[in-house]
Amino acid sequence: MKPIGKTNAVRVLDALAIGYELRAYEVDLDDLTATNVARKIGMPAEQVFKTLLTEANTGEHFFAVVPGDQELDLKKMAGAAGVKKVELASLKQVEPLTGYIRGGVTVLAAKKPFPAIADETIELFDTISVSAGLRGLQVLLAPGDYLRAAEATIADLTRGAAA
Repeated sequence: MKPIGKTNAVRVLDALAIGYELRAYEVDLDDLTATNVARKIGMPAEQVFKTLLTEANTGEHFFAVVPGDQELDLKKMAGAAGVKKVELASLKQVEPLTGYIRGGVTVLAAKKPFPAIADETIELFDTISVSAGLRGLQVLLAPGDYLRAAEATIADLTRGAAA
C-alpha cells in the first residue's frame, strides 16, 4: 500500500493538538461497510463509527455518527436533531455537500459544518475509529477528543444490529 499523506480531517486534529493514530487498510469497493473496515483494521465493529449524512424535512442536513455494527434509527435521529423527520441524504448529495465520497465521509473538515450527533455508545470506549476523510484510512482517537473536534452532541441514535 502506498503511504498516505495527511488529510484535511487529520489537519483539524493537529490544529486542536489532539492525539490520534492513523490506520490504513486495503479498500474493497464491493464492500465499503464499517464492519468490513473494522475487520481490516483489527477493531471491533462497535468501535468503528460510520458517518452518515441525513436531510431533515426542513431541508437542513445533519451528520449521524453511529457504530459500524448498528443501524441509524431515523426517528431517533429526527428527535435528536429537533426536527419532525429525517432521511438519509442521497448518495449524489453526499460529495457536493461534504466534500467526501462514500466510504470516506467524516465530520472533520467537511465542506459544510453541519451539526453532528453521535450515538451515545461512543462514550463506552477508550478508543474509537472514524474515517480520516479518505477511503482506506481511519483515524483512531479518544471519544472525548473526537466529540470536541466534531463539535458533536450525543443521543441514542441506533436500533440494533445492522443486517
